[in-house]
Amino acid sequence: MRNPAALPAATRGSPGSLDDGASPTSPARKAWGFLRRYPVVALTCLVLLATLVLLQAGLDLQVRVLASAYAAVIVVARAPGMVRSLREGRWGIDLLALTAIASTVAVGEYLAALVVILMLTGGEALEDFAQGRAARELRSLLDRAPRFAHREGAGAILEDIPIGEVAPGDILVVRPSELVPVDGQLLSDSATLDESSLTGESLPVERSKGEQLLSGAVNGEAAVRMRAGAAAADSQYSRIIALVEEASNSRAPVVRLADRYAVPFTLLALAMAGTAWFLSGEPLRFAQVLVVATPCPLLIAAPVAFLAGTSQAAHKGIIIKNTGTLEQLAKARTAVFDKTGTLTSGRPVLDGIQVAPGRGGTLGSQRILQLAASAEQYSSHVLAASVIEAADSAGLGLLPVQQATESATHGVEAVCDGQQVVVGKAGLVRSSSTGFREAAVRSGQLAVYVAVNGEYAGALIMKDPLRRNAVDTLDLLRGLGVRNTMLLTGDARATAVHIAEEAGIGHVQADCLPEDKVNTVAGIRERPVLMVGDGVNDAPVLAAADVGIAMGAKGATAASESADVVVMLDDLSKVAQAVAIGKRTVAVALVSIWTGIGLSVVLMAIAMTGYIPAVAGALLQELVDLATILNGLRALRGAEPKSGADLKSRTDLNSGAALQSRPDPKRTG
Repeated sequence: MRNPAALPAATRGSPGSLDDGASPTSPARKAWGFLRRYPVVALTCLVLLATLVLLQAGLDLQVRVLASAYAAVIVVARAPGMVRSLREGRWGIDLLALTAIASTVAVGEYLAALVVILMLTGGEALEDFAQGRAARELRSLLDRAPRFAHREGAGAILEDIPIGEVAPGDILVVRPSELVPVDGQLLSDSATLDESSLTGESLPVERSKGEQLLSGAVNGEAAVRMRAGAAAADSQYSRIIALVEEASNSRAPVVRLADRYAVPFTLLALAMAGTAWFLSGEPLRFAQVLVVATPCPLLIAAPVAFLAGTSQAAHKGIIIKNTGTLEQLAKARTAVFDKTGTLTSGRPVLDGIQVAPGRGGTLGSQRILQLAASAEQYSSHVLAASVIEAADSAGLGLLPVQQATESATHGVEAVCDGQQVVVGKAGLVRSSSTGFREAAVRSGQLAVYVAVNGEYAGALIMKDPLRRNAVDTLDLLRGLGVRNTMLLTGDARATAVHIAEEAGIGHVQADCLPEDKVNTVAGIRERPVLMVGDGVNDAPVLAAADVGIAMGAKGATAASESADVVVMLDDLSKVAQAVAIGKRTVAVALVSIWTGIGLSVVLMAIAMTGYIPAVAGALLQELVDLATILNGLRALRGAEPKSGADLKSRTDLNSGAALQSRPDPKRTG
């Protein structure tokens, strides 16, 4: 028998431990790994070295045969790929490189041919390396996935089981420095967790008994007990991994645009090479121009930048599922928001207590709240937790309940401390008491009615408050070019208008069913359109928008699956941050593309005069490739939008001219 509270720290290599006991990779192992990963680069280096040795030995014929034969093999091996590229419309990518290799061999510049081959294969290797660095944050999520859990059996004996065998209700033990295997409820008195990989919060988070634990969080220095609340496949970390895997296999429109740049670039390069040959009368000049025209920057620039952008977003708790979404984010002109759980916290709070004359006056507001909270222990309604939380904040203990009956969606009847208590909607309380009166509520408020011993006692006034950073987030979006905003909700118009006025949104569409939301978004003229939501009912409109952004921190799985972007934190400002990352990433990608093209054109112009030998031209083109890679990696640096106060003076109010108005549907959702 083992006492979970006294478990030792996780040993090296134990299930779920972050340290797998792997020794540092030796230089020899790294070298072997490089050879296995990039064999053509290694072979080209070997052939180039052999060529130089043979030249020093005066074996010119052998050098010519070796280099020419190797170049011919490379051309033949890559020709099928070039043909496929031609069929896919990407005829500028390999055509110039293979033409340059063939032409340099034909004019006897076999050493230049080898350098071009090294440039081409080395550029691809550099691209692969840069993509690996840019995707580090995405891969780290997969590498850290929990694989085992410690389940507490009879007699508190622990057994290690695969994480897939964990079932809701299982009692688990999480050792120090281990990952929380599944979502669940903390049973220990307290826990200190590192949730940085999930939320981006760098400081340790304190959790108390009864609070929710998210899978993927790293436990602190003490072992804790928890009750599994979900299977591994339904837990937070698995959801993130599924989204990341989806994000890792996409190609952005701007990358295809880079491919299309290769078409005019290839025509220009061939024209300049042909002109140089015609004017000089030397076939060598044709080869010299093509050597510096190899379009590696077009291959490398955009993919590196876009992978760096998605990596940066993931590090900040924003999962961008398709890299093409980055371009849409950069061009966004309209943002549409759901209300509950998006602009508002989604968790109503107590705004006041209206005490009725008679029974209510006798009890007092605090006693009414205490009785209501005690009865609400047995209600599954979304407001029940808010009422209980309000009583706890007021320092009111819950009373013993002898009997409780819930009327679904209407309220609960209970015997609390010997008193008959009815809590819920007006209809239920009116039918169960005397002296009932409607509560006076303002826009954005709702009432929870309370009756005690058959007499109306009062009403708890609840409201779903606007998020504290909602106004600043909207200011940030306007500063980023998203000038048009709209609130789209299934709530009553009065409540929606009240929230929109608080947030500074001028256009409201209320009383919407899911299909109404889809039709409204489809009718907006100023595009691309961002749609931000969190609930299951938002899934259709998130899928229909140009960019669907799901506030996924609370587990709205349907919304997350339908969206293009998932914000893994309960933080609305991440929407503006996603737009900022999109803008910066696209800007970096385009700068890389045009820088590569510009430098290549300059080198081609110089090569036309004969001042750049073929070998030197190939080496210069390699430097151009390196410059585009390094520039693309700039997207790894954070794109932080300026504060709302800084942007407010530079932004306009919503003109609304771009939003298509539609009559309000007269239905409730």
